[in-house]
Amino acid sequence: MEEERWDRDYEDKRNWPEYNEKLVASGMFYLDFNLFKDWDKELEQMNKNKIGRQYLFPKSFIEWEAVWHQLVDYRGLEGITRKLAESNLIPRYNDYTTIWHRVHNFKPKIILPTDTNLQVKSDETGLKLNNRGEYRMDKYGDKNKKKKHVVVVITADKKKKKLLDVDVFIEGEGESEPNIAIKQMKKLIKKKKHITNYGADGTHDTHVMFNFLGKHHIRSSIKIRKNSVVVRKQKCDVISKRRQREVNKYQELGYEKWAEKVSYGDR
Repeated sequence: MEEERWDRDYEDKRNWPEYNEKLVASGMFYLDFNLFKDWDKELEQMNKNKIGRQYLFPKSFIEWEAVWHQLVDYRGLEGITRKLAESNLIPRYNDYTTIWHRVHNFKPKIILPTDTNLQVKSDETGLKLNNRGEYRMDKYGDKNKKKKHVVVVITADKKKKKLLDVDVFIEGEGESEPNIAIKQMKKLIKKKKHITNYGADGTHDTHVMFNFLGKHHIRSSIKIRKNSVVVRKQKCDVISKRRQREVNKYQELGYEKWAEKVSYGDR
């Protein structure tokens, strides 16, 4: 079989002009300098009745730098703004220290989608606190001491691919992922958003989660654990009848058919 496969001539079916354009587009940035046309007017409003040193750079400019900082460090930002000032695209540039203080303390706002109906998906990821001292920790540190991560729980709308909420905490110091997701969904419901579907991985396969979804009539695409069993007798109030039905459905269909039916892969 291997010989038959590799003896065949390879036919490259890729559309190279289209593929090339995708690579080029991935390196493009849209810089909207119209944001700064009201530079002086915005500063005047920011400095009105302000006690102490006046602002020299408007909030819109700091927000613009905060976006760039996802790809460029603070000194790199100073280099970019210095060149923009030299080209008279902005009135002045801010130095490394000013950028650090303003961008570091900047708290972005999450603008919720205007749609009333939301298809909510949630996931968690862990990030290293930093990479400094990794060699010293490996060489001289306590091998049995587990390194902590920054845990980020993200909830987004599947349909519009818009961020809905985010929670960040140090590993071991925050709530469980299902509890955070429930808290985030409660905030959306309070804002009159209707959640039609909720999807997540197997860590959300809890009776508390399914009770919440059942109470608010939310369809689910939560992966059921392989070792899940249907509890015949209700031992406590936490047992969810909704989860019992989901376990039955999962076991009856099998993973592949179940995943296709509930669109689990969309997450």
